[in-house]
Amino acid sequence: MSPIVVLDAPSNLGLRMPAPGVLPGCYKLAGALRDQGLPHRIGARDAGHVVAPRYDVSDWSPGDGLFNGAAIAEYTARLADRVARHLDRGEFPVLLGGDCSILLAPLLGLRRRGRYGLAYFDGSADFLRLAQAGRSGAAAGETLALATGRGRADVTDIDGLGPYLQDGDVVVLGNRAEDEDVANLAEAGIACRTAPRIQADGPAEVAAQTLRHFDGLDGFWVHLDVDVLDIDVLPAVDAPDPGGLQYDELLDLLRPMLADERCVGLNVTIYDPDLDPDGRYGAELTDALVAAFEGRR
Repeated sequence: MSPIVVLDAPSNLGLRMPAPGVLPGCYKLAGALRDQGLPHRIGARDAGHVVAPRYDVSDWSPGDGLFNGAAIAEYTARLADRVARHLDRGEFPVLLGGDCSILLAPLLGLRRRGRYGLAYFDGSADFLRLAQAGRSGAAAGETLALATGRGRADVTDIDGLGPYLQDGDVVVLGNRAEDEDVANLAEAGIACRTAPRIQADGPAEVAAQTLRHFDGLDGFWVHLDVDVLDIDVLPAVDAPDPGGLQYDELLDLLRPMLADERCVGLNVTIYDPDLDPDGRYGAELTDALVAAFEGRR
């Protein structure tokens, strides 16, 4: 198996302020998981960090499209170069975010190398049809749409390489049954297994189906937005909701994916240490990530 490296991507550029003048706290995710010893516990080398541009929405108004859009485009290109460097060395990058928009960087880096799939763990699919793109202003709420070429060109078509993913090479996992994007995904032909569907079919079977979906590709990446977990399990996220996965279900999905030799990397997003003052949820999340990597190590 490829040696694991941990790279911090502490960007909150893709999220709305939770209150006026309050920055989204998910940029502290990496530091919180490092405090729990994550790199050492998964046998990873420390690959440092890529500093994000300043969060600034002072000149943004509804209807302007993505806020921090130019900054996200610049950061995506710079972070993609760092990820590509590790892939070229035969390493397995673990990106610690950050919000979901950091996913665009590894996808851009992989697009330069070939055709890759994506296992997209998220409580919502973050996918809007082209006519809806730019509706929310928050790139983290449109990440899958942007990755598949729906949205402003300076973010979706860096170096003329967009879309970074083909619709048919994506599997969305764990979004809620009432996610408004379920219909949008079906219309686009993107595979989707909602949390209730996973629980009904069994996580092990869904993991096997997902791995078969990537047959014939050059590999696949795993995106883990931890709001895929139920609010009772992990409330310290940007948008906690009921109806999500339990830790044992998530692990039954993640373990075989991370153990598969075609898996080339993972990013972790959206945990907010500001919402977890005693660090309880960060400790539980770290324990779960360590358990998920057992098969790969």
